[in-house]
Amino acid sequence: MARNKPALVSLGILVVVVIACFIVPFLPFVKDPAAINLANPAAAPSTQYWFGTDQLGRDLFARVLYGGQVSLLVGFVATGVAVLIGVVFGAISGYCGGKTDAVMMRFVDILFALPFLVLVILFALVVDDYASDFTTWVIETTGWQRGRVAPITTLIPLFIAIGAIGWLTIARIVRAQVMSVKNLDFVEAAISLGLSRFRILFRHILPNVIGPIIIYTTLAVPGIMLLESVLSFLGLGVKPPNSSWGILIKEGADRMEVTPYLLLFPSLFFATTLFALNFLGDGLRDALDPKSSKD
Repeated sequence: MARNKPALVSLGILVVVVIACFIVPFLPFVKDPAAINLANPAAAPSTQYWFGTDQLGRDLFARVLYGGQVSLLVGFVATGVAVLIGVVFGAISGYCGGKTDAVMMRFVDILFALPFLVLVILFALVVDDYASDFTTWVIETTGWQRGRVAPITTLIPLFIAIGAIGWLTIARIVRAQVMSVKNLDFVEAAISLGLSRFRILFRHILPNVIGPIIIYTTLAVPGIMLLESVLSFLGLGVKPPNSSWGILIKEGADRMEVTPYLLLFPSLFFATTLFALNFLGDGLRDALDPKSSKD
């Protein structure tokens, strides 16, 4: 990994982006991203507004940073949900084999045949009412203001929808890896010691297939972030007044001929993050899978 310069540079870029999105907004010089200033709409970048302002006079620099929080959270949390479901499902299917494997994989094939984007939209709409009830419950229980709670709880449908549908590929990957490992000598030794199937699978087999899981996870995050941006671009993702990079790109695209910087800055952050995640995934693949290494 240390010999892969693009991967190391990408890791450094990701660290900078995460710090910028999750730490810099709390510094005193960063303005409120929701503060409307109709006296200064669509202002060009300046020393007062580094990235300029949008059509409502809101500081674009603050909106890009806060939007990055949402996009990164959706990418990592939804990927975590998808990987958790896919690893468990694929591991059980590959280890049990036989009719159990056939039934479980036919279920995966059926879900693969359905339009992914439509399923995510329908699932998000179904879960949306429960998320609203959960938001109200958190506010009543903790006494926090809605502006502090809603930006996170309103993302729950998106987390669940993308994670619950996006596990199909990782399930197939894990199944294939488990099937190639379960007949090796160390598994036979564990069986001869009388260990339970649960312990053999999760204590002895899965740690030996962790490499492909890590590689897929780093490569899946950009795809899920891109999916969130598409949903937000269509008005089905993050709800206003919250923002994400997808929403900011949509707003910038609507006004790109008049105020191109509204599209430039969020697109630059988004594209840089996606490239960094992909290069990091390639570096991890080369480091963890010697057979695919270019060296």
